[in-house]
Amino acid sequence: MAKKGSRTKLGLVCKTCSSLNYITEKNKVNTVDPLASNKYCKVCKKSTDHKEKKKLD
Repeated sequence: MAKKGSRTKLGLVCKTCSSLNYITEKNKVNTVDPLASNKYCKVCKKSTDHKEKKKLD
């Protein structure tokens, strides 16, 4: 059975327009660095860099 306490929800925010586009989870024990990825932004209508910004509960 998996442990429930090691994963946290967070939001991925576009670097150019600062809009919250994606909600995901990460394991805070294994991944200490902030997440950053290239994803599609609906506001900019192109692929831009997204970074971890907001912790959601």
